[in-house]
Amino acid sequence: MGRFLPILLTMAMAVPGAISAQEKSSDDKPQEKKITYDEHILPIFREKCGSCHNANDKKGDLVLDNYSAAMQGGASGEVINTNGEPANSQLYLVMTHESEPIMPPGQPRLPDAQLELVRKWIEQGALQNSGSKAKIKKKTVVTASAASSMKRPDGPAPMPEVALPIEPVVVTSRANAVTALAANPWAPLLAVSGYKQILLYHAQTLDLVGVLPFPEGQPHILKFSRNGSVLLAGGGRGGQSGLVVLFDIKTGRRLAQVGSEYDTVLAADLSPDMSLVALGGPKKMLRVYEVSTGELLYESKKHTDWVTAIEFSPDGVLLATGDRSNGLVVWEAYTGREFYFLTGHTGSINDVSWSPDSNTLASGSEDGTIRLWEMQNGGQIKNFNAHGGGVQALDFTLDVRIVSTGRDRVTKLFDANGNKQRDFPATQDVGMEVCYSGETDRVYAGDMAGRVYAWNAKDGAVIGQCVTNPASVTAQLAAAQAELTGSQQKVTAANEAVESLRKQLADRQKAAEEAGKMVGIREAELNAKNEAKTAKQSDMSRVEQQLGGMKQQLSKQQQDFDQTTKALEVAMTKLNGQKGELQKVREAFDTTQKALENARNSLNGDAENADQKNIVSDLEGKVKSAKDQVDLVEAAVKEQVTTVSGLEKQIDERKQALAAIKTEVNTLEGKLTSGRDELKALDSARNNAEQALKNARMEAEQRMKTASATEDEKKQLAEREAALKTAQELLVRWQGRITTIEAVRNLPPLSTAVVE
Repeated sequence: MGRFLPILLTMAMAVPGAISAQEKSSDDKPQEKKITYDEHILPIFREKCGSCHNANDKKGDLVLDNYSAAMQGGASGEVINTNGEPANSQLYLVMTHESEPIMPPGQPRLPDAQLELVRKWIEQGALQNSGSKAKIKKKTVVTASAASSMKRPDGPAPMPEVALPIEPVVVTSRANAVTALAANPWAPLLAVSGYKQILLYHAQTLDLVGVLPFPEGQPHILKFSRNGSVLLAGGGRGGQSGLVVLFDIKTGRRLAQVGSEYDTVLAADLSPDMSLVALGGPKKMLRVYEVSTGELLYESKKHTDWVTAIEFSPDGVLLATGDRSNGLVVWEAYTGREFYFLTGHTGSINDVSWSPDSNTLASGSEDGTIRLWEMQNGGQIKNFNAHGGGVQALDFTLDVRIVSTGRDRVTKLFDANGNKQRDFPATQDVGMEVCYSGETDRVYAGDMAGRVYAWNAKDGAVIGQCVTNPASVTAQLAAAQAELTGSQQKVTAANEAVESLRKQLADRQKAAEEAGKMVGIREAELNAKNEAKTAKQSDMSRVEQQLGGMKQQLSKQQQDFDQTTKALEVAMTKLNGQKGELQKVREAFDTTQKALENARNSLNGDAENADQKNIVSDLEGKVKSAKDQVDLVEAAVKEQVTTVSGLEKQIDERKQALAAIKTEVNTLEGKLTSGRDELKALDSARNNAEQALKNARMEAEQRMKTASATEDEKKQLAEREAALKTAQELLVRWQGRITTIEAVRNLPPLSTAVVE
C-alpha cells in the first residue's frame, strides 16, 4: 500500500480539528493524564457490563472484561473507535443512551464521571496501559469538512472560487459516450465524463466552466460528496489500470487518489463523512479504502461478476453494491460485514441509489425494472417496469423522487412509489447516465452518442445540450463570437418586431383613449344638465311651497277681511241705532227742558204756587234724568264710533295686506309659469346630452374593441417579447462567455499531482 498517496494538508489549508492531539506542540497546553483500560476502564466494565459481556456470557459476541476481545468487537463489528472519536464508538453511544439498545439495559445510564472517563479513554486512542501508544490517524481537510446530513451546508454554494482552465486536455472530432454524469447537490454544477478529462458545466447555462485532467484514462463514475465540496472520479484503462481521484471543487486541485486496480474502476463512492472510498470493477472485487491513509480497510470476493454499481447510504451506515450477474448486496459500511443479499433481478445491476432517509434502496437492472428495497428486513417493496431493454442509470432526488434512463432512450421521472410523473423527449442514442439538480430543478441525461441533455423537471421543456468533447479554447471563442453576432442581429430583429406590433396597438389604444375622453366630456355635460334640471326642479318646488304658503295667507287674510267687514256692518248698524236713540233722548231732553223753562216762567209769575213748584221740581228731575240719559247714549255712540273707526282702519290695513299678498301670489305664479318653461327646455337639453353620451359610449366601446389586442395579437406580442427577452439573455450570455473565455484562455492546465 506504500504507493497510495495520503492526503496531506498544508498549514494554510488546515481547519480547526483537522490536526490530531498527538500533532500538537507540548507548549500548547499541559499533557493530559493518560486514561488506560487496565487502570480506569476495566473496573467500570466489570462492575457495569461484566455480568453480560464476559468470556462465558458474551451476549452479542461482545466481551468487555478483556482488552483484546473488547477491541475486536462483537457480532455487529467494532464497538470502540481507535481513532479518537467517541461519537463514532457504538459502545460509548449506547452507554450514554444516545443510541439503542441502551446499556445497561433497563437501568439509568452510568454516572457522568464514569462516562467522562470512557470518553477521554476513547479520545486518547483507547490505550491498554500506560506503556501503550495511541494510533490515532491524522485527519485531513476532506474529513474535517465532512457533512453526512442531507440538509444544505452552511456557507456559500460549493462552486469553483478560482478560474479553472477550459482548454480541453484532449480535443476529439467525435464525442465519446457519456460514461459518467453527476450534479452537485447544493450548487448549479454538472460533472461530465470526457476522454482523459472531466468537464465541469454550469447547470443553469450549460457553459463549460472548468476542465479537470484525468490522464489515467476514461472516467466511468463521477459523484459529488454529500456536502458538494468534493468530486469523486473513478475510471482508468480497461485491462490495465484503475483508481479513484478526489477533486476539490473550489480549486479544482486533486486532494487524493485511492486504489491501484489492474483494470478500470467501473463503480465507486465516497462515504458521507468522506473517510472511506469504495470501488469495484471487472476484477469482481469490492474494496474499501481509508481516505486519510490510502490504506485498504477491507475487501470482499462476494461478487461473481463485474462490480457495476456502488453507493453508500446517506447516513453512512450501509453500502450497496451490484454486479453484472444480478448480484445485489448491502454491507455494513465500516466493517464490510454482509447485511443483506437481495434477490429478484434477472439481469445485470447497472445502478443503485439510496433514498435521502437511507431507509430505501433503489436498483436498476438490464431486466428493465427498478426495484425498491426496505432496510428494516431487506424486503422488496416495489417492482416496476421502467425501461424496455434495460435500465442503465437511476438517481434518487433530494425531494424523494426517482429519475432514470435506459436503452429505450427515454428519460423518466417517478415518484417515491414508482408512479411515473413524466417522460422526457427521447435522446439520440441509448441513455447511459442520469442525474437531477435541485438547484435548477432540471433533469440531465447522457447518451451513447456523447450528448448530455437538459430538461425542466416541472414541465419537461427542453433546455439544451452539452457534449463530452468540447472544442479548443480558440474554437470556443470563435463560436462564442459568432453566437454573439447572431444574438445581436436577433435582438435587433426581435426588438423591431416587438416595437412594430406595440405601435399598432398603441395607436389603437390612443384612439380608444380619445374616445374614452369624449365619453367623459359627454358625461360631464349630461351631469351638468342633470344638475341644472335638478336645481330648477328644486327652485320650482321652493316657489310652489312659497306660493302655497302665500295662498294660505291670502285665504286667511280674506277671511279676516270678510269678518272685519261684517263686524263693521254690525257696528255701523249698532251705531245708527244708537244715533237714533240719541236723537230721541235729546228730543225728550229738549222737550223736558222746554217744559222746565215754561214751568219756571210760570213759577216766576206765581212764586207761591206750590203746585207749580212741584211741577218745576218734577221737571227739573226729569231734565236731569233726561240729561243723564243723553250723556249715557252719547257715550255709547262715541264708543261705537271709536269701534267703527277701528274696524274701518283694520279694513284698510287688510285691504293693503290682501293687495300685497295678491301681488306676491301673482309674482310666484309667474315664476312657476316661466320655471316650467325653463324646466321643459332643460329636460330637452338633458335628453339631447343623454343621447350624445350614448353615442359617445358606443363609439368608445367600438374603439376599445379595436384597441384591445386579439388573442392572436396577444399571443403574437408575447411570442415576440419572449423572443426579444431570449435574444437579450443570449446576447448577455455570449458577451459574458467571451469575457470568461478570454480571461482563462491562457491558464495552464491543472496539475495531476495530489495536493500535499
